[in-house]
Amino acid sequence: MDRDDRVETLSEAECLRLLGTVPLGRVVYTEHALPAVLPVAFRVAADGRLVLALRTGTRVARALDGTVAAFQVDDFDRAGRCGWSVLVHGRAEVVRDSGERDVLRSGGLRPWVPEPGPEYVAISPELVSGRRILPDAAQPAPAPTSDTASAPTSAPVLPGRRTG
Repeated sequence: MDRDDRVETLSEAECLRLLGTVPLGRVVYTEHALPAVLPVAFRVAADGRLVLALRTGTRVARALDGTVAAFQVDDFDRAGRCGWSVLVHGRAEVVRDSGERDVLRSGGLRPWVPEPGPEYVAISPELVSGRRILPDAAQPAPAPTSDTASAPTSAPVLPGRRTG
């Protein structure tokens, strides 16, 4: 059972920092009047927008263009049953400026399936939220094996979590 003291609400600054620590997220949009979720490669641009790399010619870019979309990223430790999740809501726009597209392409931002080439959609964050589920301090540590009996043990450290 999860206890409330293991759930930490993240600041907007921490959420934005964590966005830059993972290369893959999930974009949530509407397709045929139904919610759709797609894993996509992305990058946080210098101006704070989330730039998604999609395959050229797919319906996804058209469905996102000019709409409000959600974008979610996370990281977790299965064994420790802890991790974090960040959710961003904002207006999505296809990147139409050829110079900006060239910079993104030369910077290596590519969709999972790279052919027939990338198309980029930028989401401008308007609402940003997140939470972290901390390790359960009450859960006993695994029993040491004979070769690790003298090794010190410590709680798992998640990316972005300070340890001192």
